[in-house]
Amino acid sequence: MTHPSNVRPQQIDLLIDLFGTALAAADPMKVVCAHLPSAPRGRTVVVGVGKAAAAMACAVEACWIGPIEGLVVVPEGAVLPTTRIRVHESSHPVPDERSLIGAKGLMAAVSGLTADDLVIALISGGGSALCALPPTGLALTDKQRLTRELLKRGATIAEINTVRRHLSTFKGGRLAAQAHPARVVTLVISDIPGDDPTLVASGPTLADESTCADALAVMRRYELDIFPLVREALSTGAWESIKPCDPRLVGNTHQLIASAWDGLTAAAQRARSLGLECHILSDAMEGEARDLAKSHAAIALSILQRDAPFKAPCLILSGGEATVTVRGEGRGGRNTEFMLALALALEGRAGQHRIHALSAGTDGLDGSAGAAGAWITPGSLALARVRGLDPRAHLDANDSATLFDRVDALVHTGPTHTNINDFRAVLVEAG
Repeated sequence: MTHPSNVRPQQIDLLIDLFGTALAAADPMKVVCAHLPSAPRGRTVVVGVGKAAAAMACAVEACWIGPIEGLVVVPEGAVLPTTRIRVHESSHPVPDERSLIGAKGLMAAVSGLTADDLVIALISGGGSALCALPPTGLALTDKQRLTRELLKRGATIAEINTVRRHLSTFKGGRLAAQAHPARVVTLVISDIPGDDPTLVASGPTLADESTCADALAVMRRYELDIFPLVREALSTGAWESIKPCDPRLVGNTHQLIASAWDGLTAAAQRARSLGLECHILSDAMEGEARDLAKSHAAIALSILQRDAPFKAPCLILSGGEATVTVRGEGRGGRNTEFMLALALALEGRAGQHRIHALSAGTDGLDGSAGAAGAWITPGSLALARVRGLDPRAHLDANDSATLFDRVDALVHTGPTHTNINDFRAVLVEAG
């Protein structure tokens, strides 16, 4: 048994270094400028929303030659200094009054444009909550309740955004429709498993193929209490989003400029340069954090016991977005919950002492954890028990971050000003 200690071993230093490499691959200052369009005859207006929007705006200002103006909406605490593009702080993950102000500000910024004008839209994850503009008759508090219920019940980000797009006058292509007849060029940093750009920030500038009926089906699937107004509007299609055939979107373009795959690939290349075999399982793994933890544990243990599907020593990486069905009142997020469940799944198994792991959100935030994520060593749970903690009870209470805080194993980055979803790394050493 590894002696309990809160000293961070070199294996964790390696995993933190690889996490930093993944973040660097999605740094807006590195990926935005190469995708900027040519200047138009008329005005250039920059709009943006998401956790990376401030850094993307800074990149545009650094690279753009000529006049530029605009507004981007970011989470509280994620402001960066800009000179020509205004930055508005808003609320995440549940919208508030600042979300209304942000959405209205962006709609106003693209109003009254001409065919000679250009709109550069900077879109990244987190935007769905940051900008909320419900249809007439639907209060923001009603939308807040629906969002909270979907989050608590473990709905996927795709399902939540399907609902959001149809309870909005901003999302689902409506910002681009407002900008017509100006040309809209959208640059996307994806935090969505599968990288469907229409799902990032609920696609405010992109056509939406999902329907009101799809949104209604999601709400019924999770047994939400649906307001009569919402049921009527979705049943009749009154709140339908902008579709691909809409003439107001003709001539618009979009480009995916960074994604989870980019981060994982960069981390894998870094690991290999250090002489470590590395395997990417997937950049789009979804499901309950506890279930994903069990599958990662099974793979790591198979490597130890059978040299399959890979041989030790090696590193396995994965990305995507887990979900957490909240049953307790504790502090944590999908990454800290994944790590605690992984530690429990490995505990007592032969070869456990050869496994270290890290899981963190690339935006620097993990639910209510107050951190990006956490890491584990073979002695993490033993140390927790020495400090009077019951790991299983903390998992049952969705209180994983409290446990990792007490054993000094949280990953702190602060706002990273990018967002390419979650980064998971499991290091399996040789015997």
